[in-house]
Amino acid sequence: MTQHILVADDDGHIREVISFALEKAGMTVILAGNGRDTLARFNAAAVDLIVLDINMPERDGLEVCREIRKTSDVPILFLSSRDDEIDRILGLEIGGDDYVTKPFSPRELVARINVILKRRPSSIKPTAPVDMLEHGKLRIYPKQYAANWEGRAVNLTATEFAMLMLLTSQPSHVFSRDSIMDKAYERHVYVSDRTIDSHIRHIRQKFAEAGCPAIIETVHGIGYKLSRCQ
Repeated sequence: MTQHILVADDDGHIREVISFALEKAGMTVILAGNGRDTLARFNAAAVDLIVLDINMPERDGLEVCREIRKTSDVPILFLSSRDDEIDRILGLEIGGDDYVTKPFSPRELVARINVILKRRPSSIKPTAPVDMLEHGKLRIYPKQYAANWEGRAVNLTATEFAMLMLLTSQPSHVFSRDSIMDKAYERHVYVSDRTIDSHIRHIRQKFAEAGCPAIIETVHGIGYKLSRCQ
């Protein structure tokens, strides 16, 4: 099935480069040149992923992401001309799945997009095929790509869902950051420890809002494991 990618950037040349690379990879591309048009294109068509420039006129990428996250968990890959750690962390914390700094390699961008698109529940398999994973009051439905806490839905990005699936598949196991990166990112892309930590922090925040203040436990010096909220 052809993947539909919304590419939002105010630089026409960058839109052209990304569009050419994605179409060469067999994807369909929808283009937008500012934040307002991005939201309009997103609301008008079903897309599988958004490549979103942070520094755009008429609503920047971070604001667009916040608006989209109110109703959708579509994967978002941020672009930025600034290699600023604050931007990267903020972008991930508000719901981004990955972050690429300009200038970038079109081949790497396509590879990162493919990784995100493949990062679905089927890419992280529990020990036996199941329709639901259960741990305490946590319920995960891999086929529906859904999670809830005590019946309250928790909206996760693709990356967050992949990480939670991994932790829930072996709830007593402590996963190092490297093992989380290897499995959640399918060994194709290197991300920093800070990126992993940002995703974990965001998962915790979402579950805290649903009534679980400590869904993931930090095992100092090792990594993370699933905890049980009572």
